[in-house]
Amino acid sequence: MNQPPAPSQPGMPAQGNAGNGSATFNSAQGQVTINSTMNQTPSTASPPSFEQLSGGSKYITSEQANAYPPLANDFSYVAGHGKRITKAQYERWLKNLN
Repeated sequence: MNQPPAPSQPGMPAQGNAGNGSATFNSAQGQVTINSTMNQTPSTASPPSFEQLSGGSKYITSEQANAYPPLANDFSYVAGHGKRITKAQYERWLKNLN
């Protein structure tokens, strides 16, 4: 005598495929599918000059760093956990960027 498969418990995976970034889970309200993708890595080939980012001032602020995502991502490290980046700090960071 064949019995139907037991339903999955809520919160347990019903099916999934890690290779394509998709997983389906059963919940009390029905199945939930989660899809994920990787963002493209920002290009580091031509970083802007210190002067472009700083707007002509002596420092780059975190708001100004947002114009160049790799710098925004490393801002705390480059600034030495401070609130701004000097030209020397930026140039040292650029040497290690690529």
